[in-house]
Amino acid sequence: MSTRENDFESVDSEAVLEQATENLKMAIEEREASITSDELPTVCGDERQLIQLFQNLLDNAITYAGDAPPPVHVSAERRDGEWLFSVRDGGIGIDPEKTEDIFEVFNRLHAPDEYEGTGICLAICKRIVTTHDGRIWVESDPGEGTTFFFTIPDGAGGEPT
Repeated sequence: MSTRENDFESVDSEAVLEQATENLKMAIEEREASITSDELPTVCGDERQLIQLFQNLLDNAITYAGDAPPPVHVSAERRDGEWLFSVRDGGIGIDPEKTEDIFEVFNRLHAPDEYEGTGICLAICKRIVTTHDGRIWVESDPGEGTTFFFTIPDGAGGEPT
């Protein structure tokens, strides 16, 4: 997490998503998850950290999918000088009163016997997005799914590849 902005380079978000998906291949196959995406842009950032960001968000969607095979969709659109990414799932959702708490380290919404996890993945996501001068937030309805949003400034990036 010690990357500085001058260490950033041009990163293909589609390649980042592909690598994150490959890293989660076993979990995706085990849960019969469906990972889809729109065209994603090239952004200015740290590729390793962005892979970790996507991997954590996809893993979260798979973990909290409920009983059905999890559908996850990733998209991005340019808005006001930045790229707005979204990672949407059809999982169990999050109580809107607890959406701010989930980005704090070791803060879990479920007992360990309900869902595995350490409570650090989303804190890492927040740190990565903050390192990239972006913002991260979540919108969710219990039982209806969750969408994580994050922004990356439109520096050296470009149109979707």
